[in-house]
Amino acid sequence: MKILFLCSQNKRRSLTAEKYFDGYNGHQARSAGTENNSRIKVTEGLLGWADIIFCMEKKHVRRIKEKYPDTLAGKKVICLNIPDEYAYMDDDLIEALDSAVSGCL
Repeated sequence: MKILFLCSQNKRRSLTAEKYFDGYNGHQARSAGTENNSRIKVTEGLLGWADIIFCMEKKHVRRIKEKYPDTLAGKKVICLNIPDEYAYMDDDLIEALDSAVSGCL
C-alpha cells in the first residue's frame, strides 16, 4: 500500500510519519506539506500516487479537498487529529502516529 502523510510544512509530523511507516508491513510511505513554504509541497502527482492519505489536522484535509477535488475522488483521506506540538521523531509523536494509523492499515 502507498501511504501519503500531510501536515503544514513537512518538517516534523508528516516527515516523522514517513520515516516511521516507510517499509512498515511492506508499505511505501511519502510525506508533504500543504503550505507554500513546505519542505516538500503536496502535488497532484503525490495525491494520485497514494492509496491512502493521512492528514494531521482538519485544515490539511480542507486544503487538499479545495485544491484537488478531482484527484481525491475515490481516495481514502483520514484526519489523524495530531496537533503541531511535537519535534521531529519525538517519541510521543511516534506513539500518537502508531496508535492512530496502525488500525487503518
